[in-house]
Amino acid sequence: EVELVESGGGLVQPGGSLRLSCAASGFTFSTYAMGWVRQAPGKGLEWVADISVGRGVTKYADAVKGRFTISRDNAKATLYLQMNDLKPEDTAVYYCARYPSLMASHSAKSISEKGQGTQVTVSS
Repeated sequence: EVELVESGGGLVQPGGSLRLSCAASGFTFSTYAMGWVRQAPGKGLEWVADISVGRGVTKYADAVKGRFTISRDNAKATLYLQMNDLKPEDTAVYYCARYPSLMASHSAKSISEKGQGTQVTVSS
């Protein structure tokens, strides 16, 4: 059974940083493209970033480019999202997501599995 468990969310002031982690189990982590998606109150699921298998090529939504960094540790079956210079508009529930194959398609519609989510609130 695929399991994705996020952690690291919380309340942070604008300009602050958080690091999200996602512990994966139930599948061979190193052979799947992974990503992060988020859902703000009253809005749909938004793709944030993803990372391929192998060389770990990354891609980001324009809204977070230059502020967020996605990475993966295949030995630990863990996905990360380093979030810097956080803004109030980054407030959302953040979900770890798995694509159905090794291809990262940069879309929330393409994910096949996601975790239960972790709340990130950016407010002064």
